[in-house]
Amino acid sequence: MPASYASHRAQLKSILLAWGMPEENAETTSAILSWADLHGVDSHGISMIPGYDGLRRAGRARMDAQPIIVRETPVSAVVDGGGGLGHVPAHFAMATAIGKAKAAGMAAVVVHHSAHFGAAGYYTLMAAEQGLIGIACTSASGIQVAPTFGKQARLGTDPWSFAAPSADGVPFLLDMATTTVAAGRIRNKANEGLPAPDGWLLDSEGRPSNDPLVAKQKGGFLTSLGGSPENSSYKGYGLAVMVNILASCLSGATLVTDPMHTKKPIGMDIGHFFMAIDPSIFRESGDFQADVAAFLGALRATTPMDPARPVMVAGDPQRQYAEARRRDGIPVGPGLLNQVRQIAQAAAAPWLLD
Repeated sequence: MPASYASHRAQLKSILLAWGMPEENAETTSAILSWADLHGVDSHGISMIPGYDGLRRAGRARMDAQPIIVRETPVSAVVDGGGGLGHVPAHFAMATAIGKAKAAGMAAVVVHHSAHFGAAGYYTLMAAEQGLIGIACTSASGIQVAPTFGKQARLGTDPWSFAAPSADGVPFLLDMATTTVAAGRIRNKANEGLPAPDGWLLDSEGRPSNDPLVAKQKGGFLTSLGGSPENSSYKGYGLAVMVNILASCLSGATLVTDPMHTKKPIGMDIGHFFMAIDPSIFRESGDFQADVAAFLGALRATTPMDPARPVMVAGDPQRQYAEARRRDGIPVGPGLLNQVRQIAQAAAAPWLLD
């Protein structure tokens, strides 16, 4: 049966604490992971626990890491993530960007020596909830994507997010991989022994595949956004390059094309980028938010092709998931649930999801 949001979040926190994560860090990390599952971003919540456990056991992610600022100006900062998971340094970095943007109008903060940070939308929403525009992106650990016309993996899913506040209190919230789907959605298919839908994957010869293990274990690839050269996969490819320039080239994190990617002494050395913009440096903030609300309202009012499927804007589907899952609980597939139960038992963490 689906577990309540409170139990789901408590289970995540109990595992993180059992791994040796400090209380404050476990609270932040579990909040971000459970936010993803609550909002239907199942690729970035509890499904990450087996992967994080593998990093921990291999010594690739310190559970006691604390982020620190190593370089800053009034409008920028460089954060060292300390070789831990990415949620705490990412939260710290966006909070820093928000504080600086409120003082100076806009600010950008980068992070290195980090790891997977969960759902990018969580961090841009932090800015939108403060009346600011938020931008976030991150490099990736997994090299699973070939450049357009390429036959060799060079890139990851390389996601980015954009959020803007709206006068009606319903922010625009775009969170997207630069691939057709996030790698976690493919991993979730593998966890449950299900095939991947058409268009998600290519085998090592560039042929379409429905095998969810083809990219990770059999030399295949995830498709870039666009799917194929004929359908403009150069767009997803170009966006992925943009993300890596902002997240790795600016921060000094290891490039995804470097043979030492994820192999250096300090953790995974993934890079992140965060930006916050105060609309009031351009015009009255209330007028900006009113225009955002009017614009999004007009888009939602578009006559739909199917009356049963109304037009939405980015963030609407996730809010619908959150409403339903707060009421009905958060579902977890049996294959994944069994993996997480075994991890909790091995760490002597209480099991709260029965």
